[in-house]
Formats: sequence, C-alpha cells, structure tokens
Amino acid sequence: MGKLIYSMLTSLDGYTEDEHGDFGWAAPDAHTIPGQPSFVLDWARQWQAADKIVISKTLAEPRSARTRIEREFDPVAVRQLKAEAGHDIAVAGPELAAHAARAGLVDEFQMIAFPVIVGGGKRFFPDGVRLNLELLEQRRFGNGVVVLRYAAR
Repeated sequence: MGKLIYSMLTSLDGYTEDEHGDFGWAAPDAHTIPGQPSFVLDWARQWQAADKIVISKTLAEPRSARTRIEREFDPVAVRQLKAEAGHDIAVAGPELAAHAARAGLVDEFQMIAFPVIVGGGKRFFPDGVRLNLELLEQRRFGNGVVVLRYAAR
C-alpha cells in the first residue's frame, strides 16, 4: 500500500504560485534551462517517466507524456489506487490536495518553503481544510530553503 503525499513548493507566506500564476521564483522548468545540476535533471527525468493523472474539467489533451485526464476527483478510486500501489503516490495542486485531505486520503504533507514572500496568489492550504499534523522531519538548505514533512493524524 502506498502513501498519498501532498508535496509542493511554497513561498514563506504560504503560496504555491503568485497572483499571476507564476512559480518561477521557486522552480524554473529544469530541463529547458542550460547548466542545471545533475540532481535537478535527474528529478525532471523521474517526473517525466512517472505515470500521471490530471484532474481537469477543461483540459482537452494531456500536456506531458504518460498522462491521462480524469474529469472528477473520485475518492473511492484514489483509495483503491493507494491500496494497490507498491510505492508512494504524489498529489500536487492545492485544490486537488484539499479534496484528498477532506476525504482523509492524504498521509503526508511536504512543504518546500523558499525564502521569498510573494504577497498573494494560490495558497498551499486552501480555505476549509482543518487538520492535526505531526512533524516528521525538517531540513534546512544553504540557499534558505526549508523542507517540512508532516504526517496527518
């Protein structure tokens, strides 16, 4: 059985993207920028090789390989996917993660906080999500980024 992990890059003031939908302050598209370190390129290759499900009512076609589109969030299907998975599963995007959290499906929250304040935009935790969490790990990097891992209780 796999864990469902919500992991996103966030600003210190809690936004995953700014008011213009930009998140370049944290994560430029690694494989399109020359001179990236090998660990960044390795992560990009792993993401590209992973099977992905995108929940969207408007997206007509997938924008990346190994991606399928579903029109609605189905907690029963996600519960089954977790039960059958031999590895952990990631959920990305605050709205989707909120649906999963409200359904009690998120096992772990990972906030990758960048030392920037963007002042508004899309929040890591949308309104209406209330959870008790237990700190699992905290890691600080030389560039000021802090990774916080929490388990849902």
